[in-house]
Amino acid sequence: MTKKLLPLLVLAVLSAAANAATPPNTLVVAQGLDDIVSLDPAEANELSSIQTVPSLYQRLVQPDRDNPAKISPILAKSWEANAAAKTLTIKLKPDAKFASGNPLRPEDVIFSYTRAITLNKSPAFILNVLGWEPGNIASLLKKVDDHTLELRWTADVSPAVALNILSTPIASIVDEKLVSANVKDNDFGNAWLKMHSAGSGAYKMRVYQPHQAIVLEANDSAPGGAPKLKSIIIKNVPDPASRRLLIQQGDADVARDLGADQISALEGKAGVKVLSIPSAEQNYLVFNAGNSANPLLNNPAFWEASRWLVDYDGITKDLLKGQYFVHQSFLPVGLPGALEDNPFKFDPAKAKEILAKAGIKDAHFTLDVENKPPFITIAQSMQASFAQGGVKVDLLPAAGSQVYARVRAKQHQAAIRLWIPDYFDAHSNASAFAWNDGKSSTVAGLNGWKIPELNKATLAAVAEPDPAKRLDLYTKMQQELQHNSPYVFVDQGKTQIVVRDNVKGYQQGLNADMVWYDKVTK
Repeated sequence: MTKKLLPLLVLAVLSAAANAATPPNTLVVAQGLDDIVSLDPAEANELSSIQTVPSLYQRLVQPDRDNPAKISPILAKSWEANAAAKTLTIKLKPDAKFASGNPLRPEDVIFSYTRAITLNKSPAFILNVLGWEPGNIASLLKKVDDHTLELRWTADVSPAVALNILSTPIASIVDEKLVSANVKDNDFGNAWLKMHSAGSGAYKMRVYQPHQAIVLEANDSAPGGAPKLKSIIIKNVPDPASRRLLIQQGDADVARDLGADQISALEGKAGVKVLSIPSAEQNYLVFNAGNSANPLLNNPAFWEASRWLVDYDGITKDLLKGQYFVHQSFLPVGLPGALEDNPFKFDPAKAKEILAKAGIKDAHFTLDVENKPPFITIAQSMQASFAQGGVKVDLLPAAGSQVYARVRAKQHQAAIRLWIPDYFDAHSNASAFAWNDGKSSTVAGLNGWKIPELNKATLAAVAEPDPAKRLDLYTKMQQELQHNSPYVFVDQGKTQIVVRDNVKGYQQGLNADMVWYDKVTK
């Protein structure tokens, strides 16, 4: 498809009239895109961007599509691990090329990891787990020959954990030659990659119009083979009711992020199918313990009372209508070692007792929340249920990108947040919720929670070689955070996607980045 014709297609699809069939070789996806901050894999850390990056980029290794606990080679041909030396020797696929036509080289891998660490954007903490820092990264990555490189790490983690970390979106490999040609002010091409792509994925970026649409074009030379469809148009449709109308009328092929009411209305309708997919997505309430404007935010008694002021059953069963289930631990069901007991329930009388015993009066806080389901639904329920315990909650609804920005700037008092593991290992979540080194943008770090003892426990758990002992350490850590932390874990999701019944081959996994369009036909 030519550059001239593509914008015309985008315009036509964006303004599609009712009952207009979507183009035969194009998949039209309706979802919200307002959370996107960047599509640079070194920076992308929002739900919509994490869902898009895998179509544009590949990693050395990635979770197997059918068994995500297994790591599969993608751009790597093979690897050898040396646990004692903390090294991986990676052989690259000799014929792999980027969408630009440039061949994959060890230099591209080294550049990709170096830029991610040096830029130190929001998801960099994932790679920091390896002990990689701006000051040492150059000494830990070495080209061996034209198709081989050696990766070293300094942290006390096993090769298995290292491979899991390298299977995450921030470990995507970018085309050094193409990116370097678009560097401005030593930014490693970050400004350019927010809106363009330089990967080897099944698709390449053709057009990105923020708050409007992402248009992907087939990369026919993709390692692993060309995708089945020539293009994908992901339309930003902020209103769930509008997304429901588009999919029902046939103006969209796929609809995401529909509320429970929209899903119920589409069940059994002609021409559409509702796919229910297990998800590791969790929603939680977090208090910014580092925000001195409101002393309650760092008060363990207030945290404890808050756990009894959430109407868990009302949220999951009545409001979200089974799209989520109550889950009160930081490891989601589906990951080994997840704690599945739910000790808290809605009990405002008990909460009032706790507040009175602690001498807390006139409790209040502001709550940042994305103005879309399920977040706004959860927030509105909390506003009502906290009021029954004598706690005033002022909602601050905003677009996803604004909420992300405020939380990353540590300007919030409290927020409703979503979390999905970055890789299939308990350390993925422990290193976010139970680790704060004062530098990394972990959940604990962004919320000013100082936890030296939990830091030690997190390091001990990831270093433990015995699987049973390691699971026991994570059980204890989950119990600690469940009862004594600034987090209130609310629920876990079941992803529901609606597709037209002529759409075949769509696949999605437990994690947010496990979204695959390359085998879709219609």
